[in-house]
Amino acid sequence: MKKFLTAQFVVLLCGTVFAWFNFGRELYAWVDNRTCTLGCPGNATNPFLTPCFGGAIFFTIAFVLSIIILKKAKAVSAAK
Repeated sequence: MKKFLTAQFVVLLCGTVFAWFNFGRELYAWVDNRTCTLGCPGNATNPFLTPCFGGAIFFTIAFVLSIIILKKAKAVSAAK
């Protein structure tokens, strides 16, 4: 079970970094008044209303929950 939780942690870490990196690029392009080149909607006037931002938020929430679960699993295995 510990290997599964560690793998989940790594996948969510990579997904979170990737999602925030893409959102950061999107935000940077928006601030510079350039068009979005990441595949976001062409009429997106605000990057906070795009799927990239929503995905970054949900990946972050899942990553935090994964950290909590991993810490509790380590505490339980240390108590045994």
